[in-house]
Amino acid sequence: MSIESKETLSLLAPVAGADMAGAGEGPEFGRTGLRITREGLRDGSMLARLRALAHPKLEIRSDAEIEASLDAMLAEHTSGSDAFVFGYGSLMWNPAFLFAAQQLGTLSGWHRRFCLGMPFGRGTPERPGLMMALDSGGSCHGMVFRISAAQARDELLLVWRREMAGTAYRARWVNVRTAQGVVRAVTFVINRAHPRYVGTLEERATADIIAHAAGPLGSCAAYLQQTMHALHALGVTDRSLERLAAEVARRKPSGRRAAAARRPRIRPSDPGSARACGCPRTE
Repeated sequence: MSIESKETLSLLAPVAGADMAGAGEGPEFGRTGLRITREGLRDGSMLARLRALAHPKLEIRSDAEIEASLDAMLAEHTSGSDAFVFGYGSLMWNPAFLFAAQQLGTLSGWHRRFCLGMPFGRGTPERPGLMMALDSGGSCHGMVFRISAAQARDELLLVWRREMAGTAYRARWVNVRTAQGVVRAVTFVINRAHPRYVGTLEERATADIIAHAAGPLGSCAAYLQQTMHALHALGVTDRSLERLAAEVARRKPSGRRAAAARRPRIRPSDPGSARACGCPRTE
């Protein structure tokens, strides 16, 4: 999930203690009651919770703005036809919307990468985490969901409330290859102009952050593992994620003092964090 931060990673008031590193097993985790569920997306309680937790400077779109964004995308969709969604992270293992079918898909021109700094959700202002987004270049395997035409807008609205509450992601129509042919699907790519876009981090730096960051939705390490498990269920091995998981396993915190000593910092505005992506391939 992505919520907009207009300035820096420290804009959110603390929502979880630093002792949460390593916590969180599965999509229902949330000591503060912040969970991604279909019910919470439908009745608006999840967005209400986010707004209640947010720092005053953290901008979250209004319900009307979220719906307007969805309607703008649907204006490019053939009315009365099924809609497709391409998921590459938590949507694969916790979609929280109704769909008629799902299958493996391959997207060219984009790859999944931990490139979005998160001071909430799976991180805290004191120890920001990282989440995945699609960045340009390479290719990406993921899950293609088909939503029936009759349910398209209602179910996509749940996806929009989850992914488009802010502007760290951009919704985009893409062509995805499946066993049944190419389908046109909506997915969510990184907004490189966003202040929480961290550029191209080295694998070791990324692993340091993932190994120790957690928040009210769980740990970054659990998020990585669940994504890998979802890909394995599809018969896919993502070599870049496997390498990253191995690096994370070597950095498991042995206590608060050790974790604090290895605490990495994300500086999206740091000139040393490359804005021009090297576009590593996702296998």
